[in-house]
Amino acid sequence: MTTISAVRGVLPPHRYPQAQLTDLFGRLCLPDRSARAVANRIHTSTGVATRHLALPIEQYDELDGFTAANDAYLSAAVDLGCQAALGALKSAGLSATDVDLVLSTTVTGIAVPSLDARIAGRINMRPDVKRVPVVGLGCLAGAAGIARLHDFLRGWPNSVAMLVSVELCSLTIQRQDCSPANVIAAGLFGDGAAAVIAVGAEHVAASTGPRVVDSVSHLYENTERAMGWDVTDSGLKVVLGAEVPDLVRTHLAQDVEQLLSPHGLDVDDIARWICHPGGPKVIEAVQSVLGLDEDDLAMTWRSLHRIGNVSSSSVLHVLADTLADRPASSGEWGVMMAMGPGFCAELVLLQW
Repeated sequence: MTTISAVRGVLPPHRYPQAQLTDLFGRLCLPDRSARAVANRIHTSTGVATRHLALPIEQYDELDGFTAANDAYLSAAVDLGCQAALGALKSAGLSATDVDLVLSTTVTGIAVPSLDARIAGRINMRPDVKRVPVVGLGCLAGAAGIARLHDFLRGWPNSVAMLVSVELCSLTIQRQDCSPANVIAAGLFGDGAAAVIAVGAEHVAASTGPRVVDSVSHLYENTERAMGWDVTDSGLKVVLGAEVPDLVRTHLAQDVEQLLSPHGLDVDDIARWICHPGGPKVIEAVQSVLGLDEDDLAMTWRSLHRIGNVSSSSVLHVLADTLADRPASSGEWGVMMAMGPGFCAELVLLQW
């Protein structure tokens, strides 16, 4: 089985309280005072206390279009991706030249050459490193990325694989967009990055860390407009449907059963739940449908409060926090899960 040797989450240095970010959004996007009052109520209800931005807050006034925003994205994304990658490699006791495959994921900017190519050159990966850039999975991609590393390492058990996630949600802000989706997104999403180092079963580093036992993917029919982007002249305009919590209630229990039952497990056997912090209503739906409480998802709630929803990077931050929280008992089971555009879910079964 695949072993997760290290996880490193990183954040930009520009950290602001929620009220200050709400004021920024109102100034840039909501000329009407009553609309600003509504945004303030919505942002207060997200459970987010602080978030990190790719740029100092005063520079957002200077982003006058998609080109400027994407240029800022490229510069910050590569820097953060390298920081996360090097941090994870150091924690794993490996070097960049040890990596055989790097999978990069992002949904908040456009990069060609892809982020993995830019990061590989910056940190001196081997020229024959295999690269897999993934675009479009959104919040799902942290969990899906680990599952795809596992797929690769099952066939190459002596290898080292890296996942790098970078999401700079603040750079997608749509000015003069008063839609509920834009207002909610502006109060929920933050910026950050994360990297994971995984090794195959025959690698010398396979003795330390949780093991990936299995994974399940589920693409739900006729849900394309539940979440995603509309690509417009002004950039990436968020699509965020109100039906997302209902989709969790409808499908998640069956997805979890599909993951656990082949291994003779049920919900009560899982000691650690590593859940993407999609927002309060989504987290509450997860708790309700699985019979969990706030303590079971304490790391998820804490991450939402501290850094907001950082799209694909968020569940990796929750994983890093979980690993750092307390030593796991040998044989302990965990489930990592996220949902995203498609609409779809990815679940990963872990064992310590």
